[in-house]
Amino acid sequence: MTGVALAEELLLLAYDDESGKATMPRISLDLGMAAAVLIELALAGRIAYVEGNLAATDPTPTGEPILDDVLARIAADTPHSPSSWVQRLRHGLRDRILGDLVGRGVVRDVDETELGFIHVHRYPLADAAVEADTRGRLAEALAGGQVPDERTAALATLVAVLRMEPALGLAGDAARDAHVRLEEIAGGAGFSGTVSLDDSVVRPSVSLVVAALGKAVDAALGKRV
Repeated sequence: MTGVALAEELLLLAYDDESGKATMPRISLDLGMAAAVLIELALAGRIAYVEGNLAATDPTPTGEPILDDVLARIAADTPHSPSSWVQRLRHGLRDRILGDLVGRGVVRDVDETELGFIHVHRYPLADAAVEADTRGRLAEALAGGQVPDERTAALATLVAVLRMEPALGLAGDAARDAHVRLEEIAGGAGFSGTVSLDDSVVRPSVSLVVAALGKAVDAALGKRV
């Protein structure tokens, strides 16, 4: 398994290309990236929902360092629910992903000083190819009437839960229409946050992570849950 991780795609969407600053609440992004890692491991057949918890069902490395570190942690730790793992994994994840993107030349680390002693880091885009592919896939999914590939559907689901339509350059009626379409994609792929007893082992795992993410974001932002 190689390429760009879902969590990386989510982060690139959430950061302004020029200013290099997050355009959404950082706690929402951190929770979203944690969920993205879990979803990607579920789609890769490495973890699954077993008796109320997420469990490592195949410890074979994926080839993606961040995913493999999380997989090893899940395999070695005591069982935890999807909600617990979303919370446990969010700490420090953004910094690591940003560091990896800097190392690969996708974004630049601009270290600035405010008030003479406070260091502030910005991460403007350096190589647009990765984000362009991500945005292109989402735009095609929004415009089409078919369910996109599983990976794009997972990304669309995360964008819907995190209400990241503004990050796609959408506002007003366009943003509302896009949200409806994103939710349609999530439902069509079986990732909508609801679980049927007839679903495969992957989709309940993804759906429960999605549901956990939605509750965590609502709680973090002070919304009713």
